Amino acid sequence: MLIPVTTHPRASLRRVLEDLGPTLLDLVCGDPNGADDIGGVVIHDPHDEPVPPPQALVLGVAVHGPAQIVHLLDALGTQGAAGLVVRAPVAVDEKVTAAVTRSGVALLGLTRGASWAQLAAMLRALIAEGDVGETGRETLGGVPSGDLFALANAVGALLDAPVTFEDHSWRVLAFSGRQDEADSSRVETILGRQVPERFTRVLEERGVFQAMYRSDRPVYVEPLVEVEGGDLSLPRVALAVRAGDEILGSIWAAVHGPLSAERDQALRDASKLVALHLLRLRAGADVERRLRADLVGTALEGGPGAADAVARLGLAEQPGVVLALAVADRTDGDRSAARHARYVAERQRLADAFAMHLTAVHPRSAAALVGDVVYGIVPATAGRPDAEERACRVADEFLERVGERQELLVGVGPLARESAALPVSRAGADRALRVLRAGEGTRSVARITDVLVESLLLELTDVIAERGDPPSGPVARLGAYDAAHHTCLVETLRAWLDAFGDVAAASAAVHVHPNTFRYRLRRLAEVGGLDLTDADARFAAMLQLRLWPHARRS
Repeated sequence: MLIPVTTHPRASLRRVLEDLGPTLLDLVCGDPNGADDIGGVVIHDPHDEPVPPPQALVLGVAVHGPAQIVHLLDALGTQGAAGLVVRAPVAVDEKVTAAVTRSGVALLGLTRGASWAQLAAMLRALIAEGDVGETGRETLGGVPSGDLFALANAVGALLDAPVTFEDHSWRVLAFSGRQDEADSSRVETILGRQVPERFTRVLEERGVFQAMYRSDRPVYVEPLVEVEGGDLSLPRVALAVRAGDEILGSIWAAVHGPLSAERDQALRDASKLVALHLLRLRAGADVERRLRADLVGTALEGGPGAADAVARLGLAEQPGVVLALAVADRTDGDRSAARHARYVAERQRLADAFAMHLTAVHPRSAAALVGDVVYGIVPATAGRPDAEERACRVADEFLERVGERQELLVGVGPLARESAALPVSRAGADRALRVLRAGEGTRSVARITDVLVESLLLELTDVIAERGDPPSGPVARLGAYDAAHHTCLVETLRAWLDAFGDVAAASAAVHVHPNTFRYRLRRLAEVGGLDLTDADARFAAMLQLRLWPHARRS
């Protein structure tokens, strides 16, 4: 399978090489101008069916040797891929060169020491996902809005130094070129996309962070050569990026000495532009999230606008399965405002994580929080009979990854063979989710076909509650007798039916002697007027016992 990492790109292969090479990537052979736009980033998996978007950049994890590279290049050439990344050093021979020429797929090498996950994250930041339905791109300060790598290069040119943008957790958001001119700690930071903890600890002990947060001017940091496992042999200049009194992140430049007055002012001015880009990224993410939620909700509801919503989501005429995810209601009676705020934040976090997980399964998957349920639409391959089972596996894998299997529930709807049938799949997912929410078991994922009877029983309780029908017949008479005489005939009947008429097992379940249980059976048959030898009477009693507790709670 080719597992997608991101789609809707805005960068060419040459742009990727300019921003990430030679720190992360090197062009081994091929034409870097062959792909004007990267169609997505996917991870190669030979054990599942490929679903790559056109012009994909493929990460060849565990692809080694000329034979494997040639075989994959030929396959990717037929799929219209833009490039293949394998771990450096790359063994190139005449067959590899010929395969690159024949397929038109550029071959790139990933620097040793860099993780595939880190490369995927960097590519995701560089190849930004497009806003849903967006037709144009605005600029801030002459730089495309949200393009932090282009902005980092601009700031690096102003300071004549390699720079990084970092968030308040010291994760690298973007970096400029010329990182090879910095020291080993900067290279380690770029490769790990996170400032190593041993450096942040020393910087904190020296009061660097406190000085940076207190001042609106750049802070000069002397070299740190005594840190075990590495060094900051070059000085640093650091400046907090602010929006009002909120700190959004920081800019770090590896310099050879204190900045001149002109460059000091240039960095301060640049920080304001960086703040605008970071705010635009955050605002754009919020707007896209709301728009996507509206589109997903419209597509699942059906109606006049559904076809347009499905088309804008890229799911037109595509078979698919709807999944409904919700947090299990285990608040233990805590209805405080703080609990509600945590619950709302958790739902949105789960929605974002679920969307990312589904995108890793299929590049055209869509997910959004609608009300208190996170809905996901997973496209299915036409003709595959196991689409629903595959959706269940996807849900199971997600719950395993987030580590909260007992707190999350996922209902899986039936396969919608065309996009117009998505509302039917959504209804099935909702029904399965309701069963999971009402159940007392430990099951976290269920298809509607797995819990159809339980769903029908819940729907019957709705009819009972709406019409106000009270229990009737033998079970009602037994309940009235128990209430008046403090007996347990209803409990006895339920235990006997659950044990399929096995008196020994039923009496043990209610902790009485078998003879006592037999006496109660005879008594309940007399009081309720129930013929225990009649199959229809037994079925009616079982159905009422199933519905009665639900009806009383409605």
